[in-house]
Amino acid sequence: MPRTGRIDAPGVLHHIIIRGIEKKKIFRDEHDQEQMVERLGKVLVETNTACYAWALMTNHAHFLFRTGSVPLSKVMMRLLTGYAVYFNRKYKRHGSLFQNRYKSILCQEEVYFKELIRYIHLNPLRAGMVSQYNQLKNYRYCGHGSVLGLRETNWHDTRYVLSVFGSKPKRAREKYQEYVSEGRTHGRKPELVGGGFIRSHGGWEEVRKRFKGKARRWIKSDERILGSSDFVEQILKMAEESLSREAELKQSGYDLKKLEEKVAELYDIKGQEIYAKGRQKERVAARSLFCYWAARELNISLKELAKIFSLTIPAVSYAVRRGEEIAKKNNYRLLS
Repeated sequence: MPRTGRIDAPGVLHHIIIRGIEKKKIFRDEHDQEQMVERLGKVLVETNTACYAWALMTNHAHFLFRTGSVPLSKVMMRLLTGYAVYFNRKYKRHGSLFQNRYKSILCQEEVYFKELIRYIHLNPLRAGMVSQYNQLKNYRYCGHGSVLGLRETNWHDTRYVLSVFGSKPKRAREKYQEYVSEGRTHGRKPELVGGGFIRSHGGWEEVRKRFKGKARRWIKSDERILGSSDFVEQILKMAEESLSREAELKQSGYDLKKLEEKVAELYDIKGQEIYAKGRQKERVAARSLFCYWAARELNISLKELAKIFSLTIPAVSYAVRRGEEIAKKNNYRLLS
C-alpha cells in the first residue's frame, strides 16, 4: 500500500512516534538520551515548535508538538538526521536507524490534549523504564517531572500544560498529578497512536452500534488524524488549501526577492530598507510583514530569517506574529 502524505499546518497539534528499525534500540545509554534531549532543545527553539509532552525509552520515543512557522517535516528531519549521524558515528554502524518514517498523528486539541499528555508521560512506566509510578517523576528523559516543577526544561511548555488543569500552579500540578495517576489503569489506548474517527470510537463495530448505520455516509476517517468527523473534514480541507496556496505562489514566481519587492512597494520604500536596523515605524512594519510572509507563505525557517536580519530567533518569531497582525488589519495578501 502506498504511504499517505502527512498533513501539517501552522498551529496544529501532533503526536509524534519514532521507533528503531526492527525494534532495535535507538538509545543504548544515558549519553544517547542526553544527545536527543540536547538536540530537541536546539531544534524546537530555532523552529518555534512548542512541546507539551515527551518521553524517551530505549527503542522508541513519543512527543506532543505544536508546529509553528516551520513545517513538521523540516523539524523532524533536522532532529532525526542529526541524531542518526551521531549514533552511527558513535557505534560505527551504517544504514537507517529509524523504522520507516516517523509516525505523525494530527490531534483535535480540545478532545485529546490532556489524554495525550498523560499517555505520553506514562510511557516509561509501561515500558519498564521505571518500576513504580512514584519513580516516574525522577525519570530524567520524560516531561512528567518538568510539569511537576521538579526540574526545568526551557523548551517544554509546562505553563501551557498546567493552564488546562487550573489557573494557580500549585493546584494545577496537584490536578495534573491526580489525572496522570488515574491513567495507570487505562491500558495502552491504541486509538491514541493510530488516528482517525473510526479508531477514536473503538473501531467499526462500536461506530455501527453507536450510529446504527445511519451516519456511515458522512463519517470521515483518516488514519493521520485523531478527532471527530467534522475535525477530520476541516483538517483535510485546510491541507488542500495549503497545498494549493503553495503551488499558486510558486507558479507566480514568489521567492525572497519578489517578496522584498512586494513589501517595499506596499510601504513605498527601497528594498534594502527592509533589512536596515533601527526602530523607524515603517521599517519595523515592513520587516515584520516580510518575516510573516516568508515564514508562513514561503516556509522559510526562523533560523534563516534570523541570519538575514542579524536578529535572534525569538526576535524573528515576534516579528512574524506582529506581521500577521499587520496583514490581517490591513488585509494585505501576497496574491489577490
